[in-house]
Amino acid sequence: MSWLYPSVENRCCTSALGDANPPAAPLSRLEEASAGLAVVNLLGLDRDGLTRFFADLGEKPFRASQALKWIHQQGAVDFDDMSNLSKTLRRRLSECAEITGPKIVLTQRSVDGTHKWLLQLACGNRVETVFIPEEGRGTLCVSSQVGCALNCSFCSTARQGFNRNLSVAEIIGQLWMAKRALGEKTPITNVVLMGMGEPLLNFDNVVAAMKLMMDDFAYGLSKRRVTLSTAGMVPAIDRLARIADVSLAVSLHATDDAVRNELVPINRKYPIDELLQACKRYVADARRKVTFEYVMLDGINDSPAQAKALARLLSGVPSKVNLIPFNPFPGAPYRCSSTTAIDRFQEILQRAGLVATRRKTRGDDIDAACGQLVGRVQTRTRRPNTTDVHA
Repeated sequence: MSWLYPSVENRCCTSALGDANPPAAPLSRLEEASAGLAVVNLLGLDRDGLTRFFADLGEKPFRASQALKWIHQQGAVDFDDMSNLSKTLRRRLSECAEITGPKIVLTQRSVDGTHKWLLQLACGNRVETVFIPEEGRGTLCVSSQVGCALNCSFCSTARQGFNRNLSVAEIIGQLWMAKRALGEKTPITNVVLMGMGEPLLNFDNVVAAMKLMMDDFAYGLSKRRVTLSTAGMVPAIDRLARIADVSLAVSLHATDDAVRNELVPINRKYPIDELLQACKRYVADARRKVTFEYVMLDGINDSPAQAKALARLLSGVPSKVNLIPFNPFPGAPYRCSSTTAIDRFQEILQRAGLVATRRKTRGDDIDAACGQLVGRVQTRTRRPNTTDVHA
């Protein structure tokens, strides 16, 4: 997917009485931008999109690489700072383009060093982004939608409703913003699309943003350091395998369809067996492993029998299991499994030969832990057709 330009409404029209003469030819996007009718946000263009943008300006393809470096590596917002571009080009860019990221309206820092930003979007909605520092790495958790459409019962985000998909600029803008806010002394080494929303329901924009994350002239992240988390959109997992090479995490959370139907309602459309077959296909032609996320819920999915069933399910799937202690939120219908139950569950998986880790809860004092992100969603009181994913 190569993001081009924002769609611009055709503003040519006839009079109310109708004109005998045909309307004037519509302006190109750059002509419209120059005429003040539209401005292109370069933050949302990947290398291919920037190459076409500069070609329309009569510039050479290498201008795209220069712009990528200025925008994503230097964090530039002013075209006048782009000293290796001619003054004429800088002036033209100031007339038809902009570099605009999400606005920070609140910054919180946990006692464990976790950062959380509440970001204001132009539409009035707000999303949250979280940075988790660890020894030798720094992980940024990025949102892909305003709210979420999947209504998973253990997730606070789902209770906010759903408004819309984030644009490429709004997705990559979270990384751009965090890099500027943290400074050079706090590098971002990993990005996980595990924030608000289901990434595979915003497929094209998410893939374009991931391309920017991995572009050497932008953020230069390894494909193993960009992780997409999904609740199990089977056709989109197959599509992702064909066009992108990133790490995949799957929110499994149960070992049978009856329990998973309640926890992850999309399971009614794509049950566990279909999901696991898609995961096997994803790792078949590459040296990949799937990370299966498993939230630990007291008395729901944490018994020794369920641990043994999980080991059987994942037999033959190149994978690891990440056990996630449930992070409570107001009105949550669940309790976190006890430390004893989690340790016992992990031990059973490890004895069966699986790599099983326990996620350390980070940022829960500022509601930045897994499943706690809420933002502010002007809900449209609707949920998109979650089966409408083109394979």
